[in-house]
Amino acid sequence: MVSFAHATSRVITGGIAAGAISGAMLFGAVASAAADPAGPAPAPNCTAADLAQVSAGVAAATSVYLFSHPDVNAYFTSLKGQPRSDQVDQVKQYMDANPQTHTDLEGIRQPLTDFHSRCNMD
Repeated sequence: MVSFAHATSRVITGGIAAGAISGAMLFGAVASAAADPAGPAPAPNCTAADLAQVSAGVAAATSVYLFSHPDVNAYFTSLKGQPRSDQVDQVKQYMDANPQTHTDLEGIRQPLTDFHSRCNMD
């Protein structure tokens, strides 16, 4: 739950985390390729491009959800500027008090969770 809360607060208050993750993975892949040109190829559908595509889909679906649920959007918007640790605690409390929202957002985030599991990024 805390991992979900942290990820959700990052998406809402920190901009598009997917771009940062994709960039980090891409630069990490470039650096490791330069260091070990004969290294193993990434698992199928586990490239930086695949991560960017999945992340973009999750970000778009999250945006649609928030625009169509103004109360949830207002709540997450209200977290802006607070320390990250406070945001995580508050999101956990909000999700505990709003189980349907929690279920909805977990479902939206599921493709990214699946990607991380399938591609051994946990």
